[in-house]
Amino acid sequence: MMENAFLLEMNNVSKQFPGVKALDNVTLKVQAGTVHALMGENGAGKSTLMKCLFGIYEPDSGEIVLDGKKVEIHKSRDALNNGISMIHQELHPVPQRSVMENLWLGRFPMKGLGPLCFIDEKKMYQDTERLFQELEIDLKPTTKVASLSVSKVQTMEIAKAVSYNAKIIVMDEPTSSLTGNEVEQLFKIIRDLKKRGVAIIYISHKMEEILEISDEVTIMRDGKVVGNWPAVELTTDMIISKMVGRDLTQRFPERNNVPREVVFRVENLTSPYPKSFKNITFELKKGEILGIGGLVGSQRTEIIEALFGLRSMAEGKFFINGQEIRIKSPIDAKKQKIALLTEERRVTGIFPSLSVLENTAMAKLARYENKLFLLDEKKRREDVQGSIEKLRVKTPSIKTLMKNLSGGNQQKVLFARWLLTEPEILLLDEPTRGIDVGAKYEIYTIIAGLAKQGKSIIMISSEMPELLGMSDRVMVMCEGRLTGIINGKGATEEEIMRLATQRISKQGGLVNGI
Repeated sequence: MMENAFLLEMNNVSKQFPGVKALDNVTLKVQAGTVHALMGENGAGKSTLMKCLFGIYEPDSGEIVLDGKKVEIHKSRDALNNGISMIHQELHPVPQRSVMENLWLGRFPMKGLGPLCFIDEKKMYQDTERLFQELEIDLKPTTKVASLSVSKVQTMEIAKAVSYNAKIIVMDEPTSSLTGNEVEQLFKIIRDLKKRGVAIIYISHKMEEILEISDEVTIMRDGKVVGNWPAVELTTDMIISKMVGRDLTQRFPERNNVPREVVFRVENLTSPYPKSFKNITFELKKGEILGIGGLVGSQRTEIIEALFGLRSMAEGKFFINGQEIRIKSPIDAKKQKIALLTEERRVTGIFPSLSVLENTAMAKLARYENKLFLLDEKKRREDVQGSIEKLRVKTPSIKTLMKNLSGGNQQKVLFARWLLTEPEILLLDEPTRGIDVGAKYEIYTIIAGLAKQGKSIIMISSEMPELLGMSDRVMVMCEGRLTGIINGKGATEEEIMRLATQRISKQGGLVNGI
């Protein structure tokens, strides 16, 4: 690698959207054979800058220089032709087609001539197998994508980006849906790519990942570059401070909630499917934050979806304030003042092409019906405006489309949506996934405030510090079984991990081991 020779230069790039200056004179320089991390809060401009590089957006001003030559990138095909590929944060595969068809979509190997030209499926299969063997990826080329887990789809997208033999690969939150083993495999792929001279631009909110895999770190804030540093010179606290523009002395807000009497009891909750959850019994107190921990496959999401009536049960009883209730559907759950914030906000939460107003009022439209069965637009606007102001949602107006908000602000809108239903029990599935550290603190503050008001909260989290920092008690799952409930104060990561790996033996007893 030549000293001071840059493979990529993005010089003085600016981009304006209605009401928002997303990029303000941004310059980014990346060397070949390095991992260059791009960090910042949601809305800082990271993804917008990379979309300008990949031809999804056209910058209003600025230039892109590759190998010392200025290039014009007006669409994604231009980027690919110039040796730039990208793993997007939002996955958009073709679910009803096979893995190999998704991998080579738009560039299928062909055989034959003229009207007798058709897809060479044998070569496509062999090329896919060869790529997977090289990357040590365990996927069958002929598997239908619809049957894959989110993490396997993410792995497929990583392989697809590598398959272009690009000189620059942009990875936007590539590990957001990966297991620990899959993350290690990705890092191995990245190190191999570095040896070939490939430059990786790596976007992530996970500090530990950034410090482990990166050579250089560029930090952005409010559409501008704060600075660029060698990764070895940075610490987690330094990154946080530079990202948010202030020191965060506490990662979690002070909590004044006091758990009181039991308001919700679940008895013997069991799925009709043999490999799902079984014999789950627990209690939730008024004003309590009950965390749920466990590894991938522990059935945490499946349990709270059953509590909200989204999944069927073979057995199980629910009690609110000592009275048995029936929850067979989300309508039943909402009548019992239960709300659910889903794990994948982009897939099952937001309506990206609708406004903030429509997204917020979505769960309680009936309250805005007037005597003529028409929407009381004035009341709807007043409620939504009040909610987004209370939760400090950063948006130009309530007419702004949801897709134009940052991830943290989208999540706040979803909180506002459910708070309009006046719930007493909130089910939160990974409420801070894909959100930067500053926005996380704001979400934590909302959760702590709700608990102080006496709302009862069940919160799933895969981040151990979050689980320990926010929970009054932690319920730990392993392979669909409840292996323990521990007090949040004084709990340790080791204790939770021990319970999260406490599997059921063939004889019916508990055994440890990952």
